[in-house]
Amino acid sequence: MLQNREGQRVPNVTFRVRENNEWKNVTTDELFKGKTVALFSLPGAFTPTCSSTHLPRYNELAPAFKANGVDAILCVSVNDTFVMNEWAKDQEAQNIVMIPDGNGEFTEGMGMLVDKSDLGFGKRSWRYSMLVKDGVVEKMFIEPQKEGDPFEVSDADTMLDYINPNAKKPDQVVVFSKVGCSFCAKAKALLTEHGYDFVDVPLDNKIRGKALGAVSGSMTAPQVFINGKLIGGHEQLERFLVK
Repeated sequence: MLQNREGQRVPNVTFRVRENNEWKNVTTDELFKGKTVALFSLPGAFTPTCSSTHLPRYNELAPAFKANGVDAILCVSVNDTFVMNEWAKDQEAQNIVMIPDGNGEFTEGMGMLVDKSDLGFGKRSWRYSMLVKDGVVEKMFIEPQKEGDPFEVSDADTMLDYINPNAKKPDQVVVFSKVGCSFCAKAKALLTEHGYDFVDVPLDNKIRGKALGAVSGSMTAPQVFINGKLIGGHEQLERFLVK
């Protein structure tokens, strides 16, 4: 039976981590004392939902969490430190503190250790998230106990909405461009100037026209999308930004 630990202190555990090719002990006291911490725990590094959605969204929303009083975001999994370090590199999760709960002590202490032997995983963490203030659990979002790997409430957006329903979230910006395009360079410079963090998707000559035509209705580069909305090329972006 999964346990809601709201109002209780987190377990007192020492984690063994590997940093700069040296072993290091990290205690829960170091991680939580005097801090506001958003923690999410998941079944395993490199697994589908964990890699495609759970971890990336917390990493993406990290600036918004920080702006709303969260000192650190922790990702806990019953994996060893080598696996967690490689997963962090693969995910470019520079905003997340990876916690290797290799022996499952923290997870068991939270009442979240479950048996996934049917998948060949052994003992793993149930998926959940929590807000911890000075070592005391204020709020937990525990996924419902049902078949499979439910992912309904422990996501980053739910946690941020709990902390501040009006929190400003980072814009999703993509620039479809081509190499050597001066208008593409101008569009990207404009976005940078206005504080937008964007993903640049350069397209080669073989697919550019058809790809851009399919997604934007225009075959010229650049084509800029913000939060799912087509802004257009450099001139349209310029008009959009001076509104």
